[in-house]
Amino acid sequence: MTFSELRQQYPEFIFHDILVNYRDGRLGIRYNFEIPGLCCFAPHWEIPCEQPDLKDGKLWRLLEALGMAELVSYWKITCSPTVRLPMPMNREQADWWKKLYFGGLGEFFYRNGIQTDFESFMTIVPGEQANPFADAPETARRGRLIPVGGGKDSIVTLNLLKDQLGDAYAYQINHRDSSEKAALLAGIPSARILEPKRTLDQNMLDCNKRGFLNGHTPFSAIVAFSSVLTAYLHGLPEVILSNESSASESTVSEQEVNHQYSKSYQFERDFAAYERTYLKSGIRYFSLLRPLTEFQIARYFASLPTAYHEIFRSCNAGAKADKWCGHCAKCLFVAVILSPFLPYREIVRLLGSDLFNLPDMEPVLQELCGALPNKPFECVGSRKEVNIALCLAIRRAEAEQEPLPLLLKNYKASPLYAQYADGAPAFGQEWDPQHNLPDALADLVRHECVDAFR
Repeated sequence: MTFSELRQQYPEFIFHDILVNYRDGRLGIRYNFEIPGLCCFAPHWEIPCEQPDLKDGKLWRLLEALGMAELVSYWKITCSPTVRLPMPMNREQADWWKKLYFGGLGEFFYRNGIQTDFESFMTIVPGEQANPFADAPETARRGRLIPVGGGKDSIVTLNLLKDQLGDAYAYQINHRDSSEKAALLAGIPSARILEPKRTLDQNMLDCNKRGFLNGHTPFSAIVAFSSVLTAYLHGLPEVILSNESSASESTVSEQEVNHQYSKSYQFERDFAAYERTYLKSGIRYFSLLRPLTEFQIARYFASLPTAYHEIFRSCNAGAKADKWCGHCAKCLFVAVILSPFLPYREIVRLLGSDLFNLPDMEPVLQELCGALPNKPFECVGSRKEVNIALCLAIRRAEAEQEPLPLLLKNYKASPLYAQYADGAPAFGQEWDPQHNLPDALADLVRHECVDAFR
């Protein structure tokens, strides 16, 4: 069925309630959603923590917010025009969530051919089940929570903070070997690696198989709200992300369709404002790498001990097996962005694929560098830094008298090489002023990732 037909047949999505329990050192959270006439959904979380105060108003605000972030994955099945909530919400809050959904579903709308607008795509109808609990008294908080995805970005964050990890916790949703290895290698003990378990409802997966609407949702918003909730449960005052300035670039040329919307600075800024105004947990949420480009992050990562090179993983296609698939846009981007800094033969060994000599990766490279209008729908760097990296990879190969692999040979013959080659060696001193870093951490990042490479 089409977007319009589904909205007509399923006019409402209902967020019924939240059920919580504490057992065996884990807080269990179940969200109850329903698309009347289709089915119910009950996604579930288990977060390791000590016994929390289940009558703490701040805790319940955080639980409600995580539910709001979770529901969009289920709402997208039918894109029901009305969303009914159990809790009160003012117009400003409702518009905040609509902005997240609308921006975070840009790829979903684009790839499903859905034409809609901010005002009409969803109406949020608040409920009357107000949180009856008072806020628990403020307590002293120390330490930080660092989400670790297992890719180069979070490894860079861990290393930049290597002298400040004595009271830090690593955070990952569901277990992933590369994430655990990165945290352990950085010096965070297993007792401080927190792994909440997120379970999707099988009914949603069945609807996907049956041909209902499906596509990308803002997963990083799930990371944001769940990590702040987890930090609150553990008495930690900071959540430090590893999103960079490149994440703010639109995936689709001349349109605001960003695969990485919930990794963007706009979302980070909006999230911080929402936390201060409505959640009031007192937890600071920011990205340590926000002033940097992917290029600068890759440069710093390449300088780290090779033990980190062996364990990092960024490939979504190979994520379940914790490996590189060696044949996707993300794998190609990683090869490109590391190519100025590591020998190509080493990149081939690490990724298990000679990507620059695969002819069918040529159109993917053209998407990455902007020869084609749209970037791949993956978490990849900006078009400019891809071009810079390619020019420097060619420069490196020629200086070492290495033959150019197929994709680099073809790129050198393109107009883009002529456009970027002369200026490429001077690239890498950029600093994006749009960030939320405390001054001391901003100075640290600038010194280690910019000044150190002059």
